[in-house]
Amino acid sequence: MTRKDLDGKTVVLGLQHTFVMFGATVLVPILTGLDIGVTLFAAGIGTLLFHVITKFKVPVFLGSSFAFIPGLVAVGASEGLPYALGGIVVAGFLYIIVAIIFKFVKYENLHKILPPHVTGPMIIMIGLILAPVAIQNANGTNSPGIAEAIGTNGCWLVALFTFAVGIFVKIGFPKFGWKFASNLPVLLALVAGYVLSIIIGIIDFTAVGNAAWIGIPKFTLPKFSISAITIMVPIAIVTMVEHFGDVLAIGNVVGKDFIKDPGIHRTLIGDGLATSFSALIGGPANTTYSENTGAVALTGAYNPLIMRIAAVFAIVLSLIPKFTALIGTIPGPVIGGISILLFGMISSIGIKNMVDAKVNLSNPKLLIISASMLVLGLGGATFQFGNINLSGLGLAAIFGVVLNLILRPKDITKDEG
Repeated sequence: MTRKDLDGKTVVLGLQHTFVMFGATVLVPILTGLDIGVTLFAAGIGTLLFHVITKFKVPVFLGSSFAFIPGLVAVGASEGLPYALGGIVVAGFLYIIVAIIFKFVKYENLHKILPPHVTGPMIIMIGLILAPVAIQNANGTNSPGIAEAIGTNGCWLVALFTFAVGIFVKIGFPKFGWKFASNLPVLLALVAGYVLSIIIGIIDFTAVGNAAWIGIPKFTLPKFSISAITIMVPIAIVTMVEHFGDVLAIGNVVGKDFIKDPGIHRTLIGDGLATSFSALIGGPANTTYSENTGAVALTGAYNPLIMRIAAVFAIVLSLIPKFTALIGTIPGPVIGGISILLFGMISSIGIKNMVDAKVNLSNPKLLIISASMLVLGLGGATFQFGNINLSGLGLAAIFGVVLNLILRPKDITKDEG
């Protein structure tokens, strides 16, 4: 990578990814009481740290993890948020311990544990699990004031307009010779949807007017207690499984095997250190963001530098409350409209992964593994053992790995597939 990569076009692509991550990243502090500025600052620094550790090879953005919200709320209510942050610091160190173990696991064995008929459904579920969020935004469920103003049908009109603009930018712009602009479907669709929202009068600029131009985030030091640690650390088991799925997903998008190079141990260390750093300054746990993976798939712009530029924008925004407030005024239906594209792209990548690997679903063993994972992951199944609560993608992934080891699909004869 050279300085020639850093040009105006790359900066604009980075800004686009900032918009993609913003809504979900700031939602976690809104729900838990953490500081938004600290959250953005931690996400930016954490992403840059991740890229350093992974040799600048993996095009991902690290944003706020939703998996830790129940723990943050529970510990915050009983002991206070600083103690919840202390638990997250320790949880980040668990990533490093697991990463050291995987460092000594042969690459071939990792792929035996995670074959395409297990990883494919994992990637498919990442998109489908996020799908309800897109629909809730599109129909105004997450924006009650807007829903009251224009109704559900009105919300869907805004969402579908944004969706349509995104499609037209990606497919229609190349026909007019606007190649670079066709790589900005998310940014241009959001701008178009925002302008429409202003025209129909559903945006409230009060928060923007009240916000300061410059502000230092309210950094908070963590505190530690055994009880808080026992609640927060087991959550990392689930997020590490999700980490595998995200790394596999972006690898399939880019056409590279990041499990091999730079290695899953490096991506785990990067994620873990970013999480611990965030909690050390008062932010939530970080995680690889599927939203940005969907944007990479949609735009076809794979340069990891783009994510680092988005990280810099996040850091800058954390110091400018007025701009943060402005981005926060983007209506839910606008976000929902473009999310339909982004989340659908992720699931489609999972299907492509299985097709490219020529997974033979006429083989009953492979079909049983994939089918069971999809039902457990999407059906709301939950397994609790002590403080460990497995559900969704985490439960499905672990179940799929274990079932694959039990059924051993490769034991079948060639005639059976």
